[in-house]
Amino acid sequence: MTVVAPSHPVDTRLPALLRSGRPLQGIFNSIPSPALVEMCAYAGFDFVVIDNEHGSADLQTTEHMLRAARAAGIAPVVRCFEHDIPRLLDMGASGVQVPMVETPEQAARLAARVRYPLPAGREGLRGLRGSAFSGRAAGYGFFGGTAHTSLSNEGLVFIPMVETLAGVRHAGAIAAVPGVDAVFVGPNDLAHSMGFENRWQEPAVQRAIEEAVRAVAAAGKCPGVLALDAEEQRRYAGWGARYFASVCTSVIVRALREAAGAAAARLAY
Repeated sequence: MTVVAPSHPVDTRLPALLRSGRPLQGIFNSIPSPALVEMCAYAGFDFVVIDNEHGSADLQTTEHMLRAARAAGIAPVVRCFEHDIPRLLDMGASGVQVPMVETPEQAARLAARVRYPLPAGREGLRGLRGSAFSGRAAGYGFFGGTAHTSLSNEGLVFIPMVETLAGVRHAGAIAAVPGVDAVFVGPNDLAHSMGFENRWQEPAVQRAIEEAVRAVAAAGKCPGVLALDAEEQRRYAGWGARYFASVCTSVIVRALREAAGAAAARLAY
């Protein structure tokens, strides 16, 4: 009988992808659906951001979405709040994307929660992640131990989100924090914080986005930003952005509206 070695539950490709210099295309998904995560993978996206800041998925559904991502071959990041970081990593997320980071001190605290403590005598980020090998990320114990802690420290990503003017001013310092792999600029919340509601195309907001993106790139980390169309993506790429994300609901709503319009046109004949 041929015995096939099981694959590790965690997709660890993202650190290398973020350092590769090539543009990455992802999508936010706030709909609690493993099937939709699979569709994002089959469509060809590099990563999916499971949105537990604004989405309605509970933790059990989130874990099923992480399983779907692993099975379909797309790297899953979870946008979440600080208190959920340990459980989401133990479920097998490839990384976490945390909203509203404004200072390098806050980024350093969050980065430590993503990494395990290092063995005595080893130099590097002194992580604070609690150790338990009974969860999915460690294969319920099948992949536990020092191999799991090393793989997690090297193979997971932490991506703070800059969404206020304070975050923009500190973007370079946030990016320079050890353990930060990319910095994502959220234009909608940034526009709101600047008094422009959701109008992130206002020149002042665009200048703030450019300032943050260029500062992150200058710090040697991967700048990310929301880009809903090709024109936005080209503009942000010109400033140095490489980690682009659109929004699943926007794509679906646009496709449904086009389908409904086409059906109405057919009925008019």
